[in-house]
Amino acid sequence: MKVAIGQDSHKFDFDNKEKKLVLGGIVFENQPSLSGNSDADVVLHAITNAISGITCKNIIGKVADDMCSNGITDSEEYLKEALKYLEHKIEHLSISIECKVPKITPKIEEMRANISRILNIKENQVGITATTGEGLTAFGQAQGISVFCVITVA
Repeated sequence: MKVAIGQDSHKFDFDNKEKKLVLGGIVFENQPSLSGNSDADVVLHAITNAISGITCKNIIGKVADDMCSNGITDSEEYLKEALKYLEHKIEHLSISIECKVPKITPKIEEMRANISRILNIKENQVGITATTGEGLTAFGQAQGISVFCVITVA
């Protein structure tokens, strides 16, 4: 068994009205997008980082930046790149999202289904929780979104 933590955070880009907010590969309509040269999907970035914690092959950073420079801005592609190096079976993924907006709960099941599809695991192997952090951080003050996740592999 191996366990790794993944984390990512992005601030909101209130000026970009064209870009959509994407979390876990799911579009959240009528919300500010996140700042980043990709779709800035902090959920998929955190999962990618967790997998890198297992494989010791960093994807978010130079590899993802190079992919982005070549026009690949869908974070699902970064996660798929990380999965190429994973030689273990994913047992469970736990995701914790901190933000004031958007409300995460209405989209949790859709996010779980999409993430389980990408990872080729069952939906009950993906847990997602959300918190506002009682407004103590920039994320709880509606300035961006932070995600931590823990992956367990065998």
